[in-house]
Amino acid sequence: MFNLKALSPEQPVLIAGPTASGKSALALEIAAAQGGVVVNADALQVYENWRVLSARPPAEDEAQADHVLYGHVGRIQDYSVGHWLRDVRTYLNESPRPIIVGGTGLYFKALTEGLAEIPATPAALRDTANARVADEGFQALRDELDPETLSRIDALNPMRVQRAWEVMQATGRPLWAWQDDTPAPLLPLANCCPVVFDVDKDWLNERIARRFGLMLEHGALEEAQANLAEWNPDLPSSKAIGAPELIAYLNGDCTLNQAQEQATIATRQYAKRQRTWFRSKMKDWLKYTPET
Repeated sequence: MFNLKALSPEQPVLIAGPTASGKSALALEIAAAQGGVVVNADALQVYENWRVLSARPPAEDEAQADHVLYGHVGRIQDYSVGHWLRDVRTYLNESPRPIIVGGTGLYFKALTEGLAEIPATPAALRDTANARVADEGFQALRDELDPETLSRIDALNPMRVQRAWEVMQATGRPLWAWQDDTPAPLLPLANCCPVVFDVDKDWLNERIARRFGLMLEHGALEEAQANLAEWNPDLPSSKAIGAPELIAYLNGDCTLNQAQEQATIATRQYAKRQRTWFRSKMKDWLKYTPET
């Protein structure tokens, strides 16, 4: 179990956990007690256009400690784990020490285990994949992946399935073959304090339901309205949970209550996938259970 009192002020910290579990609060607590810069490891909090809906730390938290890699990517830009790894390199082995926090397990895996240098997907192939997913569903791409690839990815995550399919089509090699050629990691687990949230499902679901209501109070609908004119569901930034639902409401396709209910369901499903991934991939991490 994680014990803040036993943590060295010089040691980099990794904090992983499902959405709405309180990761950012723990990162801020550590920074306040010992110093450090809070570094984002959430794939959607990097985008400038979703401050409220992606649950980025509020301005008052940013005033208490330095926060980096939040909202630094444009709405229409692609931003992969490789981009993040290059960005986070700046903050490793620096003073103050990094406190890296987020819910994107693949970021932590790349940081602590290394990342295969896979060629970028051609734009035309990405368009083909997006069109097939729109017409046939992501299951069509999943059905074309080999068993080894399916055993190594989150086969229920459409983005992971599409990425694996694109790699195979673009390079002629399955994703796992590239991964097996992975270089040394930037930050091995032995060189940091890795912490993963271990929370009760019902407790988390209650927090998820409350949080989306708070997001609406703090401007999530207005944020969606600002994105409406140039909305493109195929953009990575459009994968923010709650964004498609609020856009549907603004387009008159559902009521606000229906949008909130669907967004809450989607968030709970995402949290379930995160918890499953963390239990499988982070067995050696220190467990942390917040006070209830």
